[in-house]
Amino acid sequence: QVQLVESGGGLVQAGDSLRLSCTASERTTTGYAMGWFRQAPGKEREFVAVISGLGGRGNCANSVKGRFTISRDNAQNTLYLQMNSLTPEDTAVYYCAARRSSIVRTTPGDYDYWGQGTQVTVSS
Repeated sequence: QVQLVESGGGLVQAGDSLRLSCTASERTTTGYAMGWFRQAPGKEREFVAVISGLGGRGNCANSVKGRFTISRDNAQNTLYLQMNSLTPEDTAVYYCAARRSSIVRTTPGDYDYWGQGTQVTVSS
C-alpha cells in the first residue's frame, strides 16, 4: 500500500507561484505513473498533470499548460508541481495520485493511490 502526502499549498495572490510536493511512503520507481488532480467546490475532480514512471516532460491539462510543470525525483520518492501565474480559477484542493503502471492516464479512476489533498487558494 503506497501512502502519499502532499504539502506546499496555501493562500496566494493572483500571479504568484507555488510548488506542491508529494512524498510517497515507499519507493515509487519507474513502475508507477503519478499525477496531480484538483477539485474545486461543487465540481468533479479533474486532471491537472501526469507523468510516466520514466519521468520526462509529463502531460498537462490545457487549462494549466505553459503555467504548471510536473516533475518527479524517484530517488527521493517525491512528485512536484510547480505552479506559476496562478489565477483564482486555480483555487481547489490538489491531490497527488499514483497508479500501478508506468503508463500515464488522465482519468482519476485509473489511479490506485491518493493523498489527502492540499488546499490552494488564489485571491484576486
